Amino acid sequence: MISWEDFEKIDMRTGTILEATVFAKARKPAYQLSVDFGELGIKKSSAQITVHYTPEELVGRQVIAVVNFPPKQIANFISECLVLGIYDANNDVVLLSPGKPVPNGLKIG
Repeated sequence: MISWEDFEKIDMRTGTILEATVFAKARKPAYQLSVDFGELGIKKSSAQITVHYTPEELVGRQVIAVVNFPPKQIANFISECLVLGIYDANNDVVLLSPGKPVPNGLKIG
């Protein structure tokens, strides 16, 4: 169990994917994403979401991400946020997204 204070430490925000490219140097199939979080700016993320999505269909898609993790180096790429998803029956990720279009950068709570 976590406390409410623990939950409040996690900064989850809405964002829109601006770019998605194949991450050729990743050990597991992944994409490199650029995500617009409004006033928080554009952040990069590495996401293992290649089973359910193509780069083309990701551009313009709204997502939910954790934006206050420290940057993490993955191969030659610095990931600045964690795009959130649900593991399906095959352990492949299905992205979480708002049910309706919302402004980028809104806080999840």
